[in-house]
Amino acid sequence: MNIYQEELLDHYENPSNYGTLPNPDISHEEDNPLCGDKIRMDLLVESDIIKEVRFSGHGCTISLAAASMLTEKILGKTLTEVKNLSRDDIMDMIGIPLGPVRVKCALLALKVLKAGAYGIKGWPGEEDS
Repeated sequence: MNIYQEELLDHYENPSNYGTLPNPDISHEEDNPLCGDKIRMDLLVESDIIKEVRFSGHGCTISLAAASMLTEKILGKTLTEVKNLSRDDIMDMIGIPLGPVRVKCALLALKVLKAGAYGIKGWPGEEDS
């Protein structure tokens, strides 16, 4: 098992920032109908900076690990920085090659984050596929 696979498993088994926030400034939930994954993200934003983030839901190893990793990445970032996150950022974070169905699993958390914060619909980077 390579280091990326070990990190994915660790984030799946011991997710960072798992749970919900009682009064989030931003909260959004979406699912991936292809495999049944469902992710919700709650954000507390203060002066355009993400002060707290939590995610909840259920799904495969890739979708939950990606959500956990993404919460670590965005904590303390500005909404502008979050808005500029791309499909490639997530794929680099995952670190292993994924087939088309698994790519959607990996991108679900980013989709939820952007849809909640900006009302963007569709899969991030899908137009590039």
